[in-house]
Formats: sequence, structure tokens, C-alpha cells
Amino acid sequence: MDTPKYNWTFASVGGAVRVKISSGEDIAHLGELDRKMWTVLSCPVTGLEFDEKTLKIIDRDADGKIRVDEVIATAQWITRILKNPDDLLKGASELPLDGFNAEDAEGATLKKSAKQILKNLGLKKDSISLEDTADNAKIFAGTPFNGDGIITAFSSEKLAELIGKIAAVTGGATDRSGETGVTADQIEAFYAACADYAAWKEALTKEALPYGDNTADALAAVEAVAAKVADFFVRCKLISFDADASGAVDVDVEKIKAISAEDLSAKCEDIALYPIARPNAKGVLPLAEGVNPAWQAAMAKVKALVFPKKNSVTEDEWNAALAAFGAYKEWVAAKKGAEVEALGLDDVKAILKADEKADLLKLIEKDKALEAEAVSIETVDKVLHLLRDFYSFLNNYVVLADFYDLDKKAIFQAGRLYIDQRSTDLCLKVAGPSPEISSLSGMYILYCACTSEKLGKSFNIAAVLTDGDVDGLREGKNAVFYDRAGNDYTAKVTAIVDNPISVRQAFWSPYKKVARMINDRIDKAAAEKNEKSMNSLTSATNSTADGKAPGEAIKSSFDIAKFAGIFAAVGMGLGMLGQMIVALAKGVAAIKFWVLILIIIGIMLVISGPAMFIAWRKLRKRDLGPVLNANGWAVNAKSLVRPKFGKTLTSLVKYPAMKDVDPETAKKVRRRRFWTWVIVILILAGGAFCGWKLYEKKQAAKAAAAEAAAVEAEAEAPAEAEAEVAVEEATEEAAE
Repeated sequence: MDTPKYNWTFASVGGAVRVKISSGEDIAHLGELDRKMWTVLSCPVTGLEFDEKTLKIIDRDADGKIRVDEVIATAQWITRILKNPDDLLKGASELPLDGFNAEDAEGATLKKSAKQILKNLGLKKDSISLEDTADNAKIFAGTPFNGDGIITAFSSEKLAELIGKIAAVTGGATDRSGETGVTADQIEAFYAACADYAAWKEALTKEALPYGDNTADALAAVEAVAAKVADFFVRCKLISFDADASGAVDVDVEKIKAISAEDLSAKCEDIALYPIARPNAKGVLPLAEGVNPAWQAAMAKVKALVFPKKNSVTEDEWNAALAAFGAYKEWVAAKKGAEVEALGLDDVKAILKADEKADLLKLIEKDKALEAEAVSIETVDKVLHLLRDFYSFLNNYVVLADFYDLDKKAIFQAGRLYIDQRSTDLCLKVAGPSPEISSLSGMYILYCACTSEKLGKSFNIAAVLTDGDVDGLREGKNAVFYDRAGNDYTAKVTAIVDNPISVRQAFWSPYKKVARMINDRIDKAAAEKNEKSMNSLTSATNSTADGKAPGEAIKSSFDIAKFAGIFAAVGMGLGMLGQMIVALAKGVAAIKFWVLILIIIGIMLVISGPAMFIAWRKLRKRDLGPVLNANGWAVNAKSLVRPKFGKTLTSLVKYPAMKDVDPETAKKVRRRRFWTWVIVILILAGGAFCGWKLYEKKQAAKAAAAEAAAVEAEAEAPAEAEAEVAVEEATEEAAE
């Protein structure tokens, strides 16, 4: 690893060696820190308990992620702007004007901008705060030019009315001052629309106005009845083709009868469906008399505007009237500049004649000339945001100091979850459950869906439990979540990542598993017995239905020999159980007390030891990194949550000593506790007894083997003595 040029200070935090940021110089030299030493390489901009505006300032490329290069660039910029970079460690929201680095060109400009802000606000003081820069509209209020390329009525008294008209037509744009103004593009679009509208109006000739000034109204009147009139003439042609068809195409009297008993004035829609007039073989359309009542008003307009001297028309006359509108309809279709039509032709012509477009664009250029100064004023707000928040951000990015500080909370800690008589402060907002990644953390995690009807909000959290037990936790369980602002949400467990929570929980886990298994077996046996009973009852009922007496059905299913065997087996089992208890009592009495204690402890260690050891190893390796990685972070170093630290994140319920206790409740508690201990002691004693019996068997086997060896040795000794005597006698005879 390359040796850093800057003299960094390091400390062990959360199971990893991390750099300490304790001065402005440290922040200024972040660019020299080896990236392998950064705790975080990337984090999201949203979903954190941090000022999002500050995060967006750091996120220079606005991609929604803050990476190391952006943090370094921000650190170098802010430490260059400030006269004393150590001011960042204070986390203050106010900066003295002398706090800007006047020796730096940008710093000097920002100092002037800060003074300008105070001047615009009418404040006479030697420092500027976030409260002063919070409202842009207030800062730029009443300023005719402020560098955003938007001019308002305040920009020119002479052109104020025209600017208002342009804004009304184009929709306008909001100026930095908060006023509605217009941009250069909107000015160009407005004048183009005026020119198009004026040209379109001038293109209208007298030939295109067959009815003079009433042409538009006449066309509207004709088009309102055109479809109905066309239908009328087709009906007439059918009658001309076949007189017998008149009944089918004329008004149906039966339909009129159907509605005649009702209020016909309310049936205009139904009546309008009838022909506009009664069809006839001549194909003549009446314009006044004989018109369908529902269409009389519309036909009256047609007669007044198009056929004032006629009482009826033929199809040819009607088509000729329609053709007369051809040129006018072409002119209407070519309409342009409709945006400015509301101003009126005279006003549009007056605007074009005044030709003040160039003057407006000059005002735009004058406004843009102040862009750098206006941007500098906005940059002062960025400086103050970083002054307050940047050091805190670094303590959640370069190092996770805030997470391991008992008096602070990390920016990813979203609030507190209350569930199952405990609360946990390690809650993170997540997009959704991701148990595959989070399981690598070794943590017990509850994924919860949080909703608030009052606030109209909903989101998901991952809540990490670091103390207590998990007997009462399951998917679907309800809880309450409080965010950092104190707002409450209904939380529902949607998924669980199961891992050890504590060594204490691991100690009892084998016994709980056995108890759960026994309980499941009992439930299963009871269910099977119930099913058999129901089947027997059903069979008896069916037998009765088949003609057998109920007694006969029951009698046929009773086997006395079978039940005698069952009773004998039960008696034998009870006898064996009694013998075992007696033998157990004798064996325990024969064992010394301290040996019995050691045996019990040994058995408990054999049963619970492996689970406790595994839990201990996992608890020491609990890592927050995978949980953060599943939430869009890129964590570069271990972030361990050891048991001691974990107890500070999860708070268990603590009840005070009770002075007045309900006797009945106390009796039940004592009885339950007594039988619990009896069962535990019986299990342990049974294990001890079995162990002792095995030991006795081994010792007896060894003693038997030793005795057999001794007997064999005694049997072999006389034979050897006789052999020796025989040898001696043979030797003596040979010598003689």
C-alpha cells in the first residue's frame, strides 16, 4: 500500500481501522487519502435523514449517487472558499463576512455577493446565515435585472404593458424575484404569432364570404343540421323508389305512443332521433312548418342566415348552399397565430406597427449580463449549506463515526420501530425486501411496509434487531414506526432474515426447538385422532342409513381383544415408567451432590454449547455493510455491530418491581415456573442417570474382564509347576 503524503490519524472504529477527520486540513487533503481507506465509495442522494439540498450540491453530476471524486472536489472547493476550514467542524449555519477567503478570487466574489444579499434584504450585520439565503424571491424582490434571462414589468415601465400581454399569451416564466416575466424565446414566439395572425386575416377576400359578416354563423348553422338533412333526403329517395317504404322511413307512431304518457318536454333527446321532417317523394325539405320540434330552433337559424326568402329547399339547393362555403372553409383551415386572437386584430396590428421586439430583447441581454453576479448570490447559499452539513456528511461517508457515536444517529437511520416489547433504532428505508443480500450481514432483520393515512405516505424499512428473543415475531405482525420527525406510521412485517440475536437466545434455542417439535407431534396426533373419530362417527351414521341399528354399527367396530392388549401395554408402560423413576431416584441419591451439579452443567453445555458457540461467532461478525449495499450504497469496509454495541441499538422492556401483586396471578406464575423447572430437572436428571448407567456398565465390563484374566492365570499356574518338576527329574536321571 502506498504511504500517504499527508500525516493522517487513524483509529479502530466498528471492527476496522479508519482515518480520523478532526480538522479542516484533514478535509482539504481528502484527495490524498487512499481510496481503499474510505468506508463508503458511493451513497444515494435520496432516502437519507439529511438535507437533500446539501446532498444535491455534493452530487455534481446530478446522477443521484455521491461518489468519492465528487466528495473530494467539494472538499477542495469549500476549504478554498473559507478563510478558516476548521469552521466546517462547528456545523454552524451562520458565517461572518470575514469568514470568506478574500485572497481567493471566487472567495472575494462570494463575500461581495453576501454583502449584496444583506443589502437587498435591508439587513445591517457582519454575518450571513442560511435563514438569510433561504428565500431567493425575497433576495431578488424588486430587482429589475437578476441574471436569469427573464424580464418582468419592473424591467421597463414603458414596456410593462407589452410584457404583460406576452406573458398572458405564452404563459410566461417565473423570475428570480418571484414575479411573472417572459424569456427571449417567448418574445420571439409572440411576435411570430402576431405576424401569422395578421397575415391570415388579410388573406380573407370577399369571395370567401358568401354571406358577408354572417358567413361564420351561417356555416355553423348549416353544419349543425347537415347530418340530419342528409338523412332526410336519403329517406325521400327511398320513398320515391318505393312508395311502400314510406311507413318504414317515416316517423314511427308506436314510438310516439310509448312516450306520450310522459312529459314530452323532457323527451327532446328521444324526439330528436326522429327524422328532421316527414320524408316525401318530391324530396322537399320544409324550413319552418312541418319541422321536427326538436330541430325547429336549428332550422330557424338556417332559414334566417342562408335561405331567408325560402320556406323549403330541394337537395340540389341545399348542396349548392354547402358548396358556397368552400373558399371560406379553406381559409379557416389555414388559420395561424390563434394564440394572439384574443388580443383582437387591431391590437395585434398596433403591436406589429410599434415594433418593440428589439427593445425587449435588449432588456433580456441586459438581464443576462448580471448572470455571474446572480449565480454568485445563489452560491453563497451553497457555501452555507456545506458549512453546516459537510463535516457531518464526511462522518457518515469517509468514516461511520456518527453511527458508532451513542449521542448521534447516522444519516441512514430513518427512525425507531416498536415491536414485541422492544424498540430498535437501526431502521433503514429500502426499496423493498432483499433477503438474499441482507442475509450476508449475519443480522436478524425485519422488513416492514410502513404507511400513514394522515400524511399520505408509504415506504419500506429494514429494521435490525440486536437484542432480545424472536419467539413472538412472524410475518404479518403489526408494529408502529416513528420517523426522525416524530411522525407515526403503521408498520407490517413483510419478510424476515433469520440470524442469531444473542447468546442468551441461542442457549434456549435447542430446548425451544424440542418443545416446538413435541408440541407439533401432539397437535398432529390429536388431529389424526380427531379425524379417526370423525370417520368412525361417519361410518356409524352411514351404517344406520344402510339399515343397521346404531348399537350394531358401534358393536361391530369394537374389538375387546384389541382393547385388552392396549390396556395391558398402557399398564406395562406405566410400570416401566415407575421403575425408571425409582431407579433414577436411587441413582441420583448415590451420586455426590457436586458430581451431580457437574453432570447437569456438562449435559447443558453438550445441548446448548454448539448453538451458543455458533451464535457467539456470528454475533461478533455482524456486519451492517450488506444491509447498506442492498439499499444502494457501496460500502468499502467492515461495519461490525458487536453484542455490546448492539445492546445500545435495541432497547428491551423493563418493568419496575411490583408492590401489589394479584395473588391468583402470582400463584399461576409460581405453578408455571415450578413445573417448568421440574421438567427441566427431569430431563437433565434423566440424561445424568443414563450417563451414569453407561459409566457403570463400562466399569462392570472392565471388572469382569479383569476377573476372567485372573482366573485364567490361576488355571495356568499348576500346569507350569508340574512341567518344571518333570524337567528337573529328567535332568537328574540323565546325570546318574
